[in-house]
Amino acid sequence: MGGGRFSLGRAFMASPGPDSLRSAALLWGKGFCMGAADIIPGVSGGTIAFITGIYEQLVDAIRSFDVRMVRRLLALDFAGALAGTHLRFLACLLFGILTAVVSMARGMHYMLQYHPVEIWSLFFGLIGASIYVVGREINPLNLRAMIFVALGAAGSYALVGMIPVSTPETLPFIFFCGAIAICAMILPGISGAFLLLMLGKYEFVTGTLKNPFLLDNFVVLLTFAAGAGIGIIVFSRVLHYLLHRWHALTVSTLTGFMIGALRKVWPWKEVLETATIRGKVHVLREQNVLPASLDHQVFLAVALAVAGVAVVLLLDRLSRGER
Repeated sequence: MGGGRFSLGRAFMASPGPDSLRSAALLWGKGFCMGAADIIPGVSGGTIAFITGIYEQLVDAIRSFDVRMVRRLLALDFAGALAGTHLRFLACLLFGILTAVVSMARGMHYMLQYHPVEIWSLFFGLIGASIYVVGREINPLNLRAMIFVALGAAGSYALVGMIPVSTPETLPFIFFCGAIAICAMILPGISGAFLLLMLGKYEFVTGTLKNPFLLDNFVVLLTFAAGAGIGIIVFSRVLHYLLHRWHALTVSTLTGFMIGALRKVWPWKEVLETATIRGKVHVLREQNVLPASLDHQVFLAVALAVAGVAVVLLLDRLSRGER
């Protein structure tokens, strides 16, 4: 598969990926849904990948950027390196993710600030239905599987209850944040946005997306992206090994992660502790509560949760039909 035997264009088309405009549009749409989910603290793009049937394909695509590809690049065999990676699949998916992140960041900030109950209700329904979709292959009579579900749920429940911290804005730390947060893109149940919130960098990173071409913002985003690239290449190999070696137990743990994450997306909360950082009030600690009264907001919240369930079940049905 040497570079002299066929062009880069043919090498790109030889790599795994969508083979028609329709399949490319569907993959872009799945990427868009993943990107929309990943900018919400508590909702995972990995969950969307799981329910739309591209989860293991995504992990394999990331793993295709390996030592063999680097050797081909060093040998100037660019066509061979291109054909051996799943770049066509990733390019289409990442375009959808980036479209969602850039276009929806401002809107999500607005919704979380002015309509928190409504937006959390929608995502409570999305995650609740995702638990059913991902977990239905688990045998409830399998004691080991149920133990791993419980462990995953307990770990996730504890994690999402931790207090966000204030951290430095240095480039090495931004690189570290990218490496950690990107792992959640392929980890159902815990979102990269939430991990950024825990690391104290959610508002800082999403704020740079509002003006990404300013020099300072561009440097931050480039550093974050570099960390994300390294992080996901390493973590995808670990996850691939777990899925192939202990598939049932890994799926059980991932399902548990999503169950525990419901703590974060419960719509009604009471703020217990805040701190003012750079003139902005940040919530440090809160607890879930029941709605104060049965009013129109509660009915709207329930309707949005049901809508979230319907969206996930529809995506699952379409994806199963596609397969």
